[in-house]
Amino acid sequence: MCQHDSRLASLPGPGTGSRRRRIWELATHAHCPVVGVCLPIRALRRLVDKVVGGTAIADDYDLHCGVIAECKQRSTMAEAVQRELDRRYALALRQAARAKSTEALAQWWREGQAGDDVAGALWSTLTHSRCDAGLEEQVLHDIHMLQHQVGAANRADLQRLHEALDENAVLARELAGAQQRSTALTREQGRRIEQLQAQAMQLRAELIGRDTALALMSDELRALESSVPGLRSRAELARLSEQQISRIHDLERALLRAQQETERERRRADAAEHALADREPPTVADPVAASVPRLDDRAVLCVGGRQASVPVYRKLIERVGGRFLHHDGGEEDSAAKLDATLDSADLVICQTGCISHDAYWRVKDHCKRTGKRCVFVEKPSRAGLQRALSALVPRPTAEVITILPSTMLASPSRETE
Repeated sequence: MCQHDSRLASLPGPGTGSRRRRIWELATHAHCPVVGVCLPIRALRRLVDKVVGGTAIADDYDLHCGVIAECKQRSTMAEAVQRELDRRYALALRQAARAKSTEALAQWWREGQAGDDVAGALWSTLTHSRCDAGLEEQVLHDIHMLQHQVGAANRADLQRLHEALDENAVLARELAGAQQRSTALTREQGRRIEQLQAQAMQLRAELIGRDTALALMSDELRALESSVPGLRSRAELARLSEQQISRIHDLERALLRAQQETERERRRADAAEHALADREPPTVADPVAASVPRLDDRAVLCVGGRQASVPVYRKLIERVGGRFLHHDGGEEDSAAKLDATLDSADLVICQTGCISHDAYWRVKDHCKRTGKRCVFVEKPSRAGLQRALSALVPRPTAEVITILPSTMLASPSRETE
């Protein structure tokens, strides 16, 4: 049998009575955890000072080792430690006394070491009458590992404490700066309040002076009215005269607005007459109808051009029987709308100076793919559109007609309106 097993065999087994074991009856290696865990160092130092009747000068480690040595046998110090532990953990002792077997005591220890009063559970379990050698070793193993965990936690807590202290110092400096700024702002606000109070007093004095002057003027006015007969009636006539003048001005402004509205209505009537005249079918002598072939309800798409020229293009195309379609060439209308409009058109007229590069190449590519007639016009004008329509004579399919100078054969550029 090894030395450890012989030590376990020499420990007293659980008794049949209810007498608890004393600290000097515990195994030798149990004194260190019991004293270290169950008695805080300050309480241990007070207990030693009370027993020796003086002040212990030993450091914490020597004091701890000395008490452990005294607890190996029954002594005054061991009895004092026994009484202190029984008093400190009386509640845990009463709870552990309910365990009537070693198994029940072991279960109570497992529950106790997971609770808040680990020291009370340790002292109550080791001194219980049902604590055998195996349970005592298990308790000492558990408390040994728990001390390691507590030590690691204490080190982590100490590190967090240092970090908290550093952060507290930074916050304290920031708080001091904020307090200084607050004090400065408070002083500035106080000065501002004093200035406002002074201004209020000055304004109050001015108001009193104004009221006094107003009262004096009222007295003078009453004295003047009493001294000049008929002054009130003349003042009333002057007021009525001013009202009549204001009324005359209002009527003159209303008359001017009516005249302007009449002129606008006359212009609208003239424009309507011109529009009705333009809608009349072309005669044989109409130069446009004579120079431009009939389109016979064909859809003509005009891509680009100035907005002001669009109504002129529409009239010209509709006078020769065509249906007018228009796309602004990328100014506001989208490219998808351009593709859909190209599909609906029978003839395409492209204003190359007023469209984007993307719209130009879309028109050119679509006409080549579909074989539609396409005429490119350099400058947006009625004459240019009329020449383009005059060029519409039967030609081979997919032919593109370009009415451009040699300088316009390059890529198109947007013309600013």
